[in-house]
Amino acid sequence: MSKIFFSFLLAIVLAQPALADEASVKKAVEDKLGGKVGSVTKTGYLGLYEVYVDGQIFYTDENISAILAGSLIDGRTMQNVTAERLQKLSAINFSELPLDLAIKRVRGDGKRVFATFEDPNCGYCKRLAKEMTSLDNVTIYTFLMPILSPDSLEKSNRIWCSANRGKAWTDWMIDGKAPTGKGDCDTSAVRKTVELGQKLKISGTPTLFFTDGTRIPGAVPLAQIQQKLDQLAAAR
Repeated sequence: MSKIFFSFLLAIVLAQPALADEASVKKAVEDKLGGKVGSVTKTGYLGLYEVYVDGQIFYTDENISAILAGSLIDGRTMQNVTAERLQKLSAINFSELPLDLAIKRVRGDGKRVFATFEDPNCGYCKRLAKEMTSLDNVTIYTFLMPILSPDSLEKSNRIWCSANRGKAWTDWMIDGKAPTGKGDCDTSAVRKTVELGQKLKISGTPTLFFTDGTRIPGAVPLAQIQQKLDQLAAAR
């Protein structure tokens, strides 16, 4: 290669704009969206940047010329990269949950612990409640999160004001027996739970949290819950 040609190539390379970094992409995305972005991380795929905002992930290039929504799948391993990253980014510090705002139910030795955020009128929550009746040796903290309707709030208040909250919750969710509480006690715990859910970016019920901070949204199969609890127990 001649020195003249090499010098020409070097000049072209030096003339190219510097590759964007995560901070500059973050600012560009915020300018375009007009809001705060949680984080921007360079991926190892096609020069894409992962953008995490409001509990969701999307992808873009360094020029923000396109925005891609949906799951990113690793073509070699066929693993869902987006799902794994979302699980990590949406994790919480379980020890910081205000468990006094939740209904506590203990079965067996109660050693396996997790929390749920549920609406009493949520059909998926009712299905999950019925499936979880077979779970043993667990402590379940259920946060009442009435987000579906005014009736959800009324039922949540009546359940919270019941003499036995755990029984009132189970009777309603599994047997359809209306709570007998009058809803005239201090129901600030229900209001605070809704505020907490907003802070944690909970967009739907049920949403489950495990002691390692892992978040699982939706009525997942009981086998998946069991597997997660066993995994955490083995790691202790």
